[in-house]
Amino acid sequence: MIRHKEIDDADLRKEIRRQTIFFGGNSKLKIYGTLGCRAGKRMKKENRVFFISEAEAIECGYRPCGHCMKKEYDKGKNGSF
Repeated sequence: MIRHKEIDDADLRKEIRRQTIFFGGNSKLKIYGTLGCRAGKRMKKENRVFFISEAEAIECGYRPCGHCMKKEYDKGKNGSF
C-alpha cells in the first residue's frame, strides 16, 4: 500500500503509466476502487492510498467501491469478502 501523501505526484504518474498501480483507496473508509472512479477522485489526498493489486487491497482490509466495482461490491454485500 502506498499513501498518496508519501509519493511525489510525478513518481505516482510514472508508476501508473508503468502499470504497477491499479487501484486506489480511501484509508478512512477502507474502500478501494479503480483509478478512474469518480468517487475516488473526490477524496482528500491525505486519505488516498494506492494498491498494486486487488488482492493487496483485500489483504489490507479494504472492500470494493459501490460505484466503480458494482459486481464485486454486490458479492461482498452477500458475505463473500
